[in-house]
Amino acid sequence: MNKLTQLFLAGALALTATSCVKVNFEDPIATGTGTNADDPNTTRILKGSYERSITLTGGTYTIQGYVYVQQGATLTIPAGTILKSDISQKGALIIERGAKIEAVGTASNPIVFTSGKAAGSRLRGDWGGIIILGNAPTNRPLSPAPLVEGGVDRRYGGTTANDNSGTMRYVRIEFAGIAAEPGSEINGLTLGGVGSGTTLEYIQVSYGNDDAYEFFGGTVNLKYLLSYSTSDDDYDFDFGYTGKIQYAVAQRNPEIGDSDAGNGVEADNDGAGTSARPFTRPELSNFTWIGSNGAPNTQALENFAHRWRRGVRFSVRNSILMGFPKGGFSMESALTATAFNNDTSVFRNNLVHALADAYKVDASAAGVITAAAVKTKAEANGGITYTNPADIMLTAPFNITAPNYLPMTGSPALTGASFTGMDAFFTPVAFRGAFGTSNWTTGWASFTPQTNAY
Repeated sequence: MNKLTQLFLAGALALTATSCVKVNFEDPIATGTGTNADDPNTTRILKGSYERSITLTGGTYTIQGYVYVQQGATLTIPAGTILKSDISQKGALIIERGAKIEAVGTASNPIVFTSGKAAGSRLRGDWGGIIILGNAPTNRPLSPAPLVEGGVDRRYGGTTANDNSGTMRYVRIEFAGIAAEPGSEINGLTLGGVGSGTTLEYIQVSYGNDDAYEFFGGTVNLKYLLSYSTSDDDYDFDFGYTGKIQYAVAQRNPEIGDSDAGNGVEADNDGAGTSARPFTRPELSNFTWIGSNGAPNTQALENFAHRWRRGVRFSVRNSILMGFPKGGFSMESALTATAFNNDTSVFRNNLVHALADAYKVDASAAGVITAAAVKTKAEANGGITYTNPADIMLTAPFNITAPNYLPMTGSPALTGASFTGMDAFFTPVAFRGAFGTSNWTTGWASFTPQTNAY
């Protein structure tokens, strides 16, 4: 999403951007301004604002409009719970600063947030999504703190790096993504100033109408993520995000796109490309980014595997980029290129393929480093560049309804990873990409959410 459209109060920086999703802005949205005293285990409805802790008993619930969990409250969701959005009042779940979500599914019994429509009629944008707001640092002003996008009217960010917003594990988020106004959207999972005390693992966002995951600052670390068939960007980083992610997939669908052209990664330090601190610098390892690889595309709106823009910094290691039409690894500002040139940003031990330029720099970055020099540096740091994605030897990475991301016997992805100098958060493995010989999506992930019976 073009998340660079946040509006601050007087004296704060105003950032604007073009809308990147197509939604009906007349869709009813109930914002739930009052405190809700109802028992959702009786009504089977979540609505309004909760200032007390709620523990769901399981089964199926309806999310009606914007639902807020306020500071000091915890929403607990047991394994196997299904939460559907109201059809007439598109819902969203907002965990405010100082609140928590404890949504712990299992591999055999995941928690599912999805459309309220019947199987076969579900669409991207049937509801909003999940927003978690914390007190961890961003590079935005502290007073007033920034407002999150999507018409939610809640603030995020602070000074507590290890802030804890709870746990989400074995969770699916399907058919999300709505806009309150052009350029101000809710994603599948939006994380604003979320701290490293939060646990987010085994999460799938599928058929989203905007970004799958968007990070506005914060320090939260994540493992085992899937972004599947989303409209815009798979992983979007901004406003000083400095967390770590290991084991993640982005798979594009050739039939889905939006006018902003989706990327596997889109990242900025901020909308103006300033040197605001902390710099946006995600640390990523064992990702697999999969484009459509030239499949017939009714949208023709797929972009790059990586777009490192506007003063951003990064660390990308032990990963696979393949099948994107316009480019693989792209840098798009002089500040971004300078950080790569002096090794503040790193790109190491990666397997890279693209239909166009595997490595690309824009005009501003070209004054610092050329695309040829980027390729040379990437390959000198353990990378391999491919002209044919089949040479990476993944089993069935471009299959939309039944993908298989595992490397085949003899694949270069099975070896070549290096974790030298990396944080203890990262588990050292031999393989590059999100998978070795075992499939961590088994049992809980779904690649057919349109037809699932809920």
